[in-house]
Amino acid sequence: MSANGYLDSPWPGEDGGPQRLQAASQSAGLKLQPGETLRCITRNTLLSTMTVLGAPGEVYLLTHSALRARIGLATTACVERIHPLTLKTLRRSPRLRGGPMWPGGMALHRNGDLYVVYGRYAHRLNRDCEPLACLQLPIDQAYNSFVILDNGLMVTKNLSDQTCARLTVIDPETLTPACADTACAEPSMARLSARGNTVYVVGVRSLFRYHWDDSREALVLDADWSLDYIGASGQSFGWDVVLAGNNAWFMDNGHHRYVYKMIGAGVARTPNRLLRVSLHDASDHEALTISGIKGGSITNPPLVDLQRNIVVAYDSANRYLCAWRFEAHSGVCTTLWEKTAFACASHMILYPDTGELVLNDYRNGGEEVVVMNIENGMELARARTGGITQGVVFPSVGWGRDFYWSSMGRLARAFVS
Repeated sequence: MSANGYLDSPWPGEDGGPQRLQAASQSAGLKLQPGETLRCITRNTLLSTMTVLGAPGEVYLLTHSALRARIGLATTACVERIHPLTLKTLRRSPRLRGGPMWPGGMALHRNGDLYVVYGRYAHRLNRDCEPLACLQLPIDQAYNSFVILDNGLMVTKNLSDQTCARLTVIDPETLTPACADTACAEPSMARLSARGNTVYVVGVRSLFRYHWDDSREALVLDADWSLDYIGASGQSFGWDVVLAGNNAWFMDNGHHRYVYKMIGAGVARTPNRLLRVSLHDASDHEALTISGIKGGSITNPPLVDLQRNIVVAYDSANRYLCAWRFEAHSGVCTTLWEKTAFACASHMILYPDTGELVLNDYRNGGEEVVVMNIENGMELARARTGGITQGVVFPSVGWGRDFYWSSMGRLARAFVS
């Protein structure tokens, strides 16, 4: 996996890296055996967005405030280094300037420092959570996280469903813009993805990409690669794109009414779809209906297992989960297994060595984390996190047979018992 701009750790940024593979690159699987179960240690948080891992034993947590946004005031973020087993705070940053509220992002750069984008600010911190620098971003809107390119540059963008998106490239050493902003042709709600020094943008109608050009010191649009995935359909915009093997994968109907759960929150009257686009030729693409039920909606990416050629997608609004086997070269998909009444909504974790898939389910008024076999959908273990919201943010692997699960007001460490 290409993530050369990130610290060499099992999980240095959201989704494990800029391709959003959500796969444990250095971690052995949970290796659940008959008779073993999952248990959870939890703690309340403000609004937890994600955990990332540094050196062995280092776990960092990103949270942000929310209540101030309801009365039009600026919100703030905070970074904590937490105990890897008990979740207790070991170090805490001061409140970091933010502005408009939206879950931001955090990553460990290969230079060893922590970077956060939250609201309209980018921050650099050392590993003791002490601020080193701060940059105000140009648009008074929330910026929804960032990716680090292989050359070490950071790329972020404003969150917008109305005004066109603008890409800002940041020099991580000086925390200043590395070039003039790049104006996209349409708005974009999804987070950015990247492979190498190429940035992928899911606009509200199209998927397109930009290559970093060293000679121009700028991002340059790839005029020969794009897809209008909406066309004449009644679909709404897509969310984050996964760059796996020869294809890009994402889901549409991202417009929803989420408050504390995604169930029943769909807005478009159509079923949501899984979309595949060849990274070599965007005219090679496919759209698969997921549940086929009207009002389908999601707010996150699918998951792709390149080792087994399996893609997992879902319809959060209608509580439906499905897996397909795909051909490695053509991308042609065949249904492998499906689950109804399964309310998956969050980013996921894949342990490639064991084929264990970690995801969430929402039932009986609360969230549960589930481990299943990605080959057949067989449930291996589940545990209740105690959260009353259905998580839609970012988990991470842990340092042993455990993982961390963020879901707004609750952080959980799930471990094999």
